[in-house]
Amino acid sequence: MTDAASPLGELAVAGLDKDTALTIGVFDGVHRGHLYLLDALRERAADRGLAVGVITLHPHPALVLDPRASIAYLTSLEERIRLLRESGVDFALPLTFTPEVAHLTAAEFAAALLERLRMRFLLIGPDFALGRGRQGDATTLAEIGRQMVFEVEPLPPLTESGLVVSSSAIRAALEAGDIDTANDLLGRPFSLHGPVVRGVERGRIIGFPTANLAIGSGLALPPFGVYVTRAWVDGTGYASVTNIGRRPTFDNGERTVEVHIMDFDGDFYGKEVRVDVLKRLRGEVRFDSAEALSEQIRRDVAAARQYFEAGH
Repeated sequence: MTDAASPLGELAVAGLDKDTALTIGVFDGVHRGHLYLLDALRERAADRGLAVGVITLHPHPALVLDPRASIAYLTSLEERIRLLRESGVDFALPLTFTPEVAHLTAAEFAAALLERLRMRFLLIGPDFALGRGRQGDATTLAEIGRQMVFEVEPLPPLTESGLVVSSSAIRAALEAGDIDTANDLLGRPFSLHGPVVRGVERGRIIGFPTANLAIGSGLALPPFGVYVTRAWVDGTGYASVTNIGRRPTFDNGERTVEVHIMDFDGDFYGKEVRVDVLKRLRGEVRFDSAEALSEQIRRDVAAARQYFEAGH
């Protein structure tokens, strides 16, 4: 099998000049639990004089192994790679998880990591398993490591008040509209990313112009409603209010993410915008008239101003 045709053909780093310490996982959200593991990996690597690398699997293995599974991502793959690289690792590699990759044995996978990435140390998170049928648990990987001459260390999870800091816990908090818990577990505000696209511009008509974000499918969203947010455009943050929903007052149509940026009268059309979700103000409501909706938005904006004026 040629390198290009190999299930692990993506695993290559140009100019790799030293042996490596690796960790493998999905790393969706790159949250505090992930950063805890990456901090530990950098420490182990420094002690051994190794380069630090991360392999992030995409799509989520659960979606490949069970077509009925449904997982909403906290971050896009591009955002995940950016956050991983910003964490201080030497390289972050995406690996497309396919049925062919899933069929590899733990020993075959480990041999490829040694050959392609010069792995000498593998740090694994809780409940980690590598290879066909999840055969490569911590005990099995340690035995493979003794045969192939690399170290394996399992790391217990990061917990807080008895709760494991995990992607699933963050998704559950988001689904419940508990923005404070989701942001605390993430270690930063949950954010939505996308280009600004043309909308029907009803917001401008009722006095509150909005930027309509095109959010990729498959990404997690908090419940429909209105949120205090901070919108980032070209590196500048703006106080904002964001509505996530179906505009029930007008047409109850497709899901939209509409951002009203306060005290700004520019045009963001076509620009990439990141919206940090800071606080939930209310759920989605159908109003009897555009005037009633406009009055409620006025109250939402006032509440958002109070939030920012309080120093948040």
